[in-house]
Amino acid sequence: MRCLLLLLTLLVSQPAFSDDAIRIGTTVAPPLSVPDGSGKLDILIREAFARIDTPVVLVTLPSERGLISAASGDTDGDINRVAGLSAKYPELVQVEESNMVYEFMAFSRRKGLSIRSWEDLRGLDVAFITGWKILEDNVTAATITKVDNAEQLFSLLRFDRVDAVLFDRWGGSHYLATMNLDDAVAQEPPLATREMFLYLNRRHEALAPSLAQALRNMKADGTHARIFGASPKFP
Repeated sequence: MRCLLLLLTLLVSQPAFSDDAIRIGTTVAPPLSVPDGSGKLDILIREAFARIDTPVVLVTLPSERGLISAASGDTDGDINRVAGLSAKYPELVQVEESNMVYEFMAFSRRKGLSIRSWEDLRGLDVAFITGWKILEDNVTAATITKVDNAEQLFSLLRFDRVDAVLFDRWGGSHYLATMNLDDAVAQEPPLATREMFLYLNRRHEALAPSLAQALRNMKADGTHARIFGASPKFP
């Protein structure tokens, strides 16, 4: 009887999603994407799909797994990636209007350290999240530590396990504040600035042009600006 009650409780507690909903992988990355769906990017993507009358579900996955899952068809797409990944993952189709602009930055607590380019990382111990392809393709360092999530990443910084961690401006601002890393420095300028795109598994390729137009319309009518506001600034 107790097992039956537990099963019924689990069934009731699960959100009811349409079988034909598009399942888009996302990684926990406050303030852009969070499990309750209130992140800026979460809101943007749901609005874009709503504008083309297509139900969507955001599925939280680690970064690397999310990309592999979208490419294999276990999910229907991935929320926010650099341009050009279709060359490596031909099963993925890029929606040809960007979600946002990412600034990839180095964060450090080491006094007197200056990181202004990829080349400046060569002699350092650095860390970043597994599956961030732009970092995997560009970073050469003394040592590279890859982790699964941002909490692990900024914990390495807190306990001085690495010289620098690499992350985006939005997320870095969040974790420096919430983990009380008051002495950490956001190294300016960013190592790279890139537009970020939604990707769909190729079986949903027909949706890509409509989603691109929905994103363009959101930028034109002010919706995009209302969702994102101004980019974070560091002291």
